[in-house]
Amino acid sequence: MTAEEPEAGRDGDGAPDLLAMLPRLTQLSGAVNRGRVTERAMEATGVSVDRPAMSVLVTLHMAGAPLRVGEIAARMQVVGPHVTRQVNELARRGLVRRVTDPDDQRARLIEPTAEGAAATDRYMRTVLGWFGDALAGWSGHDREVFGRLLARFVDDLTTHLNSFDDDRPA
Repeated sequence: MTAEEPEAGRDGDGAPDLLAMLPRLTQLSGAVNRGRVTERAMEATGVSVDRPAMSVLVTLHMAGAPLRVGEIAARMQVVGPHVTRQVNELARRGLVRRVTDPDDQRARLIEPTAEGAAATDRYMRTVLGWFGDALAGWSGHDREVFGRLLARFVDDLTTHLNSFDDDRPA
């Protein structure tokens, strides 16, 4: 390491070591997974689908519009066949339906049915309620800053990690 090179995990101006963040990220991941947030929210709201299917419903909810399977897959960062299996099961259960894409009559979009939208709304209200309870003692300013920085971190980390896929030989 040269005098100009920052120490691993530190930026050039001596910012706190990034290693200090790793235990917190692990703790957050553990709290969400061990706490079974998805499963508990589905139980609390009477939604009986598996986690990947719930992810499809949440993706559609967040989009606010019908999406193609490929777009759902891209937003979930999974492959298309994975989403197709989930969509087929959700459609069989009456939670989503396929509709014609108005821009391409040959293509189909996926949209939640009234029952699927209601189930997703219940699920989202429950999860957001729990997160809101955890942040209840935070000021509005702190919540805004946290949200902005978290979004920036996740976007930047996702972009960086996705670049690894670009480096693989075809």
